[in-house]
Amino acid sequence: MTPSATHRAIDAVWRIESARLIAGLTRIVRDVAVAEDLAQDALVAALEQWPASGIPNKPGAWLMATAKRRGIDALRRRVTLERKQELIGRELETLQQLDRPDVAARVDDVQDDVLHLIFMTCHPVLSREARVALTLRLLGGLSTPEIARAFLVSEGTVAQRIVRAKRTLAEARVPFEVPGRDELADRLSAVLEVIYLVFNEGYAATAGERWTRPTLCADALRLGRILAALMPREPEVRGLLALMELQASRLRARVGPQGEPVLLADQDRARWDHLLVQRGLAGLRRAEELSGALGPYTLQAAIAACHARAPSIDETDWPRIVALYDGLAALTGSPVVELNRAVAVAMAFGPEAGLQLVDLLGDEPALRGYHLLPSVRGDFLVRLGRLAEAREEFVRAAELCGNARERELLQSRAASAISDG
Repeated sequence: MTPSATHRAIDAVWRIESARLIAGLTRIVRDVAVAEDLAQDALVAALEQWPASGIPNKPGAWLMATAKRRGIDALRRRVTLERKQELIGRELETLQQLDRPDVAARVDDVQDDVLHLIFMTCHPVLSREARVALTLRLLGGLSTPEIARAFLVSEGTVAQRIVRAKRTLAEARVPFEVPGRDELADRLSAVLEVIYLVFNEGYAATAGERWTRPTLCADALRLGRILAALMPREPEVRGLLALMELQASRLRARVGPQGEPVLLADQDRARWDHLLVQRGLAGLRRAEELSGALGPYTLQAAIAACHARAPSIDETDWPRIVALYDGLAALTGSPVVELNRAVAVAMAFGPEAGLQLVDLLGDEPALRGYHLLPSVRGDFLVRLGRLAEAREEFVRAAELCGNARERELLQSRAASAISDG
């Protein structure tokens, strides 16, 4: 194997094994920053040794053993140098844990470790941006430059977020555990929010030159599948994974040959990934079986399923989608959900009905500066033949839009309204 091929293989191994490795080390050393440092040391050792020796049969076990050895050496140096009785007692306990040959070897232990790490990286003591960065770093195996490129921020910004997040977790003494029953619903909601934020940034990028970033969607799907394997009886975990699979099935059809956005009504449904559609529908059925009252992610998955089952935009079951949005709006109270519901109402009962609902949302503080509000209103006005008003809405939407490709589409729709008028 050539050196470059070996490095690609090491990168693939790291993506697969890093979450389990860091989680197992965190359980032992009780400090996520130290755990990641040990894991990175093991990765450096692999990059130095594997090109010559070849990739071991069990690379994950090799990385864990190497990280433990580095940890043992570091702790022994600290005990020797500092010689404080309290420190020695605490560090020797960790040293004994690191020196056990069976540490982090059992499948159940590894699964528990990863689940504990997910709840730690998504802890509410951290800001939303910090949760996303730390989760992608420790569980997604992404490097700081990769996270920076994905979210169009500087590497320094991402590095600072990650360093501050680790410090905050340590200072807050956030436990390495799954929260108890009283906290579980809220804490799981925070975990699901982080994963869906990552997915949405890939599905419809808020800024930059590309409308979609499929690699971010893939990262979110991988995190969702990890969580579903660890918490198989949680309906909202299943619901979120189903939602992401159904939405991801459209990714190839969402962009044209030059990278331009292709809206749902214009998509070639033959280009949808029908394997992902089937996986998403199966996941939705499982979520519905597990749940009495459907949660927000399962309801959104049910809406996506209506689109997935329909041969065309006109043959979509829009009245059912309206009913699902009714339930979602009641559950979340979200103005964005209300805006999406207005779109469904317009498709089911005509643009005038949709426009009445959108006009009620004009003063919503959460929608100020949200480019899709004037965009949706412009679409309804086009369908009603009010082209001059529609143009104004598309111009306003373009001014508010941060994504270059979507802004071009809105500008094109504004120009089209002029020519058609």
